[in-house]
Amino acid sequence: MTTEDMISETIDNYEHFINPAMAKLFRFMGLSTVEWEAEGSIIRDIDGKEYIDCLGGYGVFSLGHRHPRVIEAVKKQLDRMPLSSKVLFNKPMADLSALLAEITPGNLQYSFIGNSGTEAVEGALKLARIHTGKPKVISTINSFHGKTFGALSATGRDLFRAPFEPLMSGFTHVPFNNIEALKDVIDKETAAVIVEPIQGEGGIIVPTDDYLPAVRRLCDEYGALLICDEVQTGLGRTGKMFAVDHYHVVPDIITTAKALGGGVMPIGAFTATEEIWDQYITSPFLHTSTFGGNPLACVAAIAAIHVLQDEKIVEQAEVTGAYFLEKLIALQQAFPDVIQEVRGKGLMIGIELTTEGVGGFLMSEMINKGILVAYTLNNPKVIRIEPPLIISQELVDRVMVALTDAIEAAHDMIEDL
Repeated sequence: MTTEDMISETIDNYEHFINPAMAKLFRFMGLSTVEWEAEGSIIRDIDGKEYIDCLGGYGVFSLGHRHPRVIEAVKKQLDRMPLSSKVLFNKPMADLSALLAEITPGNLQYSFIGNSGTEAVEGALKLARIHTGKPKVISTINSFHGKTFGALSATGRDLFRAPFEPLMSGFTHVPFNNIEALKDVIDKETAAVIVEPIQGEGGIIVPTDDYLPAVRRLCDEYGALLICDEVQTGLGRTGKMFAVDHYHVVPDIITTAKALGGGVMPIGAFTATEEIWDQYITSPFLHTSTFGGNPLACVAAIAAIHVLQDEKIVEQAEVTGAYFLEKLIALQQAFPDVIQEVRGKGLMIGIELTTEGVGGFLMSEMINKGILVAYTLNNPKVIRIEPPLIISQELVDRVMVALTDAIEAAHDMIEDL
């Protein structure tokens, strides 16, 4: 079969067996090819064309694609025992849980290992309710916590919520980075406040330095738990191991996923203190998962964390992120009619555009130039920059050349409107 035949067959299968609207959108964006192989910060399509990955699987590929230490760990485990019997002790899951207790903030100790970020959020919400015995959960507008029923109930965008209502009861949404709005709704019946330290899908919204500490104090005052959703921000993405570390805040429960699998395996986790784990200690089978904590995913996560530590990846993200941000801010100053604002921490960066519809144009331009980017789900005016944390400054410079050309084309387009 020729490469043209394989591309045609793949697109045809998307149209007939996955979703025709998705296939149409991909084609509209100029994505009429098939991804084929990847290494480091580079993805190649089936024809061998190279793309610099500036999206990183929405935060999955923090270590790049196919990091050799993660691949090696998974291959060894695959030959030994990929899945758990669920009856005998599982050493990779035990080792990973101990490692999570070591790297997470404060005295967070016990972990439940699942398969995804949304599962981690589901588990965290259940834990908050069973520990406190309270019904109410407060989330933020434009937040994103997943699309299963519990996680979707916390997610703060009506576009995703409305088609499935009524969702779970007891959920209230307030504006992000607005402590007064939180004060108006939090009370003694609040089980938890769930918040992303930096909103990802909401448009890479970075709060003021005093916001999370104030949320922490309010939770303490009312006996509510603070759940920090670090599915996207965690494990080095923002230039700290966890984004809450920027604000010196220790949550009661923290969720991780995406980068946890080292870009090789799907895995998620929620981690909490011994005190909060009390009901799960009393009744350990209240929350379970058939595939959660499987040895294959756990060894990938262990290897990923060790790579982050040994190769000083978090520190790289801080330095490269500052370098990238400086160049992007200069570009914004040169084209204020196209770029409204550049913001972020580490290598979690948002480029907010001035005009609706420009995001899709820029995506298409960048992809044609061999750079993979996307806009955020909750705010299509924001182009996200979330490359592998190992991306070199040389590759950043290449991205900036392509982005500058694309912004100039967008500038001309806007002038012609």
